[in-house]
Amino acid sequence: MTDARFCVCVPARDEADRLPILLDALARQDVDGPIRVSILINNTVDDSVAAVARAQAAWGERLHLAVACHDFPPEHAHAGTARRLAMEAGLARIDPDRGVLISTDADTRPPSDWISAMLCAIDAGLDIVGGRIVVDDAEPLATAMDAMQVKLDRYWACVRAIEDDIDPCRWDPAPRHGDHTGASLAILAPLYRAAGGVPAIPAGEDRALVEAAVAAGGRLGHPMSVWTRVSARTIGRATGGMADHMQALSDRVARGESTFLPSFDQWRARAAWRRMRRDQPGGDAGVARDEPLLPPMRCDMPLGLDR
Repeated sequence: MTDARFCVCVPARDEADRLPILLDALARQDVDGPIRVSILINNTVDDSVAAVARAQAAWGERLHLAVACHDFPPEHAHAGTARRLAMEAGLARIDPDRGVLISTDADTRPPSDWISAMLCAIDAGLDIVGGRIVVDDAEPLATAMDAMQVKLDRYWACVRAIEDDIDPCRWDPAPRHGDHTGASLAILAPLYRAAGGVPAIPAGEDRALVEAAVAAGGRLGHPMSVWTRVSARTIGRATGGMADHMQALSDRVARGESTFLPSFDQWRARAAWRRMRRDQPGGDAGVARDEPLLPPMRCDMPLGLDR
């Protein structure tokens, strides 16, 4: 048992090139004391272990690294299993009552105030903190991809404005972003346990954890002060992850196709349903439990490439 305030948890597969970048960024965080990092290296054939050892030697006591290596059978060699074990290892290294688990991915490059901004948001009353995801400016996108990303950002800003108008949340006020993925996520240890931890599913394990945590009564927030950079690569390690999203977006742009997303009217109806459900028994937790049972929204509104 330990009284450490936080631990950064990282699943990694064949990330020898990216892990030194992440660890360098973590060592340069503006928080005092050692940075505890739990890394779960799985099904790896590159020299990720050696890369981590070199980072430890370079940073000394600034980084307190705990590294575990596993070769999972094919049916378990996925992001859910790896992130769950990374988070469980981190859980054993922090205060069980007030400790914070911080999830990230091996291909991120967080700014120097990433950890302190997360802890500040927790101290302000949040139980779960989602961090905004931006493409690493060291890996610029092609012009057409960049233009499409701008349109997508505007679309989601409009969605959040609809939600804030119809169903505002007192602990997640505007301005806010909408990201809560495993690349940048903080959660209090007691809530993590209450939510059952990261589910060992092939994809979407981060979203499933957040849904379970909110259903367990956790207060989720998206402060603009919390953000991280992610790689723009289109060949990734996790099925359904950021790289797959970037590849699909790149393919559509290359073909000159539109991206279809749910219309704003659907978002207005969904926000109205949330507000109605929130006023019923179960409140916010009831919304989190019941919303996944609703029919999925139709992607019926084209986000044109030319406007």
